[in-house]
Amino acid sequence: MNLSLNMQEFARLTSLLDNDFYKFTMQHGVIRLFPKSKVKYQFINRGKHQFPPGFAASLQASVSHMAGLRLTLAEKAFLSVTCPYLDPSYLDFLQGYQYNPDEVLIEQKDDDVTITIEGYWYRAILWEVPLLCLVSETYYKLLGQERTTDEEIVNITAEKIEKYKTLGITIAEFGTRRRHSYHVHKLVVETLRRFGEGTFVGSSNVHFAMTNSLKPIGTHAHEWFMYHAARYGFKMANSMALENWVAVYRGDLGIALADTYTSTVFYEQFDKMFTKLFDGVRHDSGDPLFFAEQTIEHYKQMGINPLSKTIVFSDALNYDKVARIADYCRGKIGMSFGIGTNLTNDVGLKPMNIVIKMVEALPEGGRWTPVVKLSDETGKYTGEPAMIDLAKQVLNIRE
Repeated sequence: MNLSLNMQEFARLTSLLDNDFYKFTMQHGVIRLFPKSKVKYQFINRGKHQFPPGFAASLQASVSHMAGLRLTLAEKAFLSVTCPYLDPSYLDFLQGYQYNPDEVLIEQKDDDVTITIEGYWYRAILWEVPLLCLVSETYYKLLGQERTTDEEIVNITAEKIEKYKTLGITIAEFGTRRRHSYHVHKLVVETLRRFGEGTFVGSSNVHFAMTNSLKPIGTHAHEWFMYHAARYGFKMANSMALENWVAVYRGDLGIALADTYTSTVFYEQFDKMFTKLFDGVRHDSGDPLFFAEQTIEHYKQMGINPLSKTIVFSDALNYDKVARIADYCRGKIGMSFGIGTNLTNDVGLKPMNIVIKMVEALPEGGRWTPVVKLSDETGKYTGEPAMIDLAKQVLNIRE
């Protein structure tokens, strides 16, 4: 087992757009609405992975290298044509943006690693996804673990997309954050594009969307709602987050994330205006069939045909889970699927279970406030226990 890594071999990102699309759409919104707010993020090692010696130093080298990334003219042109809802002033900002490694603190003690990100939200927001994919790639590099061959990866991916075709559904690739490596990710997306006509509709990764002439897919993440709780309080967090999203995008990017404070609380606040305006919702935790039933019933109560709306399912999907969801939803509500780790890290090794979450926010004129996420699975709760208890009490959440 190779526990040392030549510093010339550290994991490298090659494009500023090698990131999930919703990080850019949220960054655009933050610049418009909250340019003076600050945030903190924390790495969470859900899988209790043991990191090898030298991991922090290698990851730090990867982070330092990111300071040299710049948006190219071709990338800017791609965003301008593909995403007309992004302001030209934002694209000019992004062209001048550069990562500041001083915003990231990486520490290692024995086999435990901590990663903290802190800075203005409009800047720090881009770190999460690249850091996670670099953690994953560095982990496998340092352990020297052998993966399946390129040919096997292509064959496995081609077999998967052929099976998904038989379900009569659409899928997108959502696998940046926990991919095995850039190389594997590239092979997977190219294979999906080659064999997935009519089924494969895009990627959350903007770089691979561009290089494969695909649509970048995404809207917002939990942090958008978590910040709004720090600014407006738990009771107003969902409604103000949605109001502000509409203020920026005026009907574009219309898939709302439902589970930051449980989907039950979300639907209590997803009133008729929001229900009509948003194209659909995204499922990211809990029983997908219960969520589908809950969503269908909500649309019916609002006098809206569920078949005119879409659920984007994105929680730990594989073929069997997708087939079960599709069978349940068919003829009842529109559906699409964002498949992540099962596509980009199915290489014969155990995928990492890691996340980075916002933990505190400092709204303009406010004070540092802990933030929480209360998904439809208690195991996915994040935040300080006292603040989680307060949120549950304020929102009347009973497990």
